[in-house]
Amino acid sequence: MSLPGGEFMMGDHFDEGYAADGELPVHRVKVDAFTMDATLVTNAEFARFADATGYRSESERLGYSAVFHAYLAAPRQDVLGPAGGAPWWLGVRGASWRNPAGSQSNWQDIPEHPVVQVSWNDAQAYCKWSRRSLPTEAQWEYAARGLVPGQRYAWGNELAPGAVHQCNIWQGSFPESNTLEDGYLGTSPVGTYPPNPVGLFDMAGNVWEWCQDWFLPKYYRNSPVGNPQGPTIGQGRVMRGGSHLCHDSYCNRYRVSARSSNTADSASSNTGFRTVGSGP
Repeated sequence: MSLPGGEFMMGDHFDEGYAADGELPVHRVKVDAFTMDATLVTNAEFARFADATGYRSESERLGYSAVFHAYLAAPRQDVLGPAGGAPWWLGVRGASWRNPAGSQSNWQDIPEHPVVQVSWNDAQAYCKWSRRSLPTEAQWEYAARGLVPGQRYAWGNELAPGAVHQCNIWQGSFPESNTLEDGYLGTSPVGTYPPNPVGLFDMAGNVWEWCQDWFLPKYYRNSPVGNPQGPTIGQGRVMRGGSHLCHDSYCNRYRVSARSSNTADSASSNTGFRTVGSGP
């Protein structure tokens, strides 16, 4: 998808984000034209890369990864234990992009779902092979806003206009009970929900998306106007868009301005990516 260069106001226009995430101040940003994948990179696409290169992801090399408890697909002996402070996350032996929920799951059963269990480093390897890049945080937010200024979500200001779900997020009581009002407990096939105004799918929910930038909460205070590339150091790498596990009681980060981060070697069952290129 080609996006023209342009200018926008980046950040939280509603002052409803988490202070520690650094969504403020709202600031002017200009970006050059670029292209962006209309959808998240799918399991089938990542498989083509792995088959062509023999690449083994960090989770494959480590022998385990993080799986959300509600859709674990592995025998009890594969569960290494819960994450400290977030017991709904389980370390699972054998979990990787090939077996995203554990050894009893397989990517081939969900080829058009977004690839997950990929670290920032894994995404970079895919980008090198495909001659693409991860989006900068500024490119990502510019694209997510769909050239429409100041809105809360990628489609407007209401979460579910007309009671119609616009993205794959958690409904119910997190993390115990998901009412499945949108039809999905885990990931959904790319393109399930309507695109934003410039034709991009899943710019909210489904899976977190890695960005190129280092994450530093105070960066917006001194961010350059033209094509900001992010800080030179940070607390991990930026992730955008939220995931199917986001809920306003716990992680209201499916807004277009919302930010989060993780270390470059981290992988989980709710994190993926899409790519960009120079454009148009």
